[in-house]
Amino acid sequence: MLKTKFSLAIAAIAMFAAVPAAAAGIGHSFFMKGSIVAEQAEGKVVCIGSEDGATVGQVLDVYRTVQHPGPSSKGAGPFFHREPAGHVRIDHVYDAHFAHVSVVDGSPALHDIVELRRNRRR
Repeated sequence: MLKTKFSLAIAAIAMFAAVPAAAAGIGHSFFMKGSIVAEQAEGKVVCIGSEDGATVGQVLDVYRTVQHPGPSSKGAGPFFHREPAGHVRIDHVYDAHFAHVSVVDGSPALHDIVELRRNRRR
């Protein structure tokens, strides 16, 4: 009896531990997300690479994080929002984690968020 309860407890713990990992996998199947990490002569560098599914020619949305003064409406620290900052196109994926991009429009800057929605039609 005790052995059965112990086995059920272990199975329940394993099931609940797997949920966050599965959710992360689902998110990565619909989004590819990173940031602009450098500005070089060849263009900007984003931390999105072949491991993320990046391919030459993909256009990424660029967002800038804007902080509002004072606490959030929930009172738990500062309030932020994402503001569209333009688009970049992947020119060269040079390893599993990084790619060079060129600006398509807007004013993408260092530390801005880049994101590809895989299910979006352009």
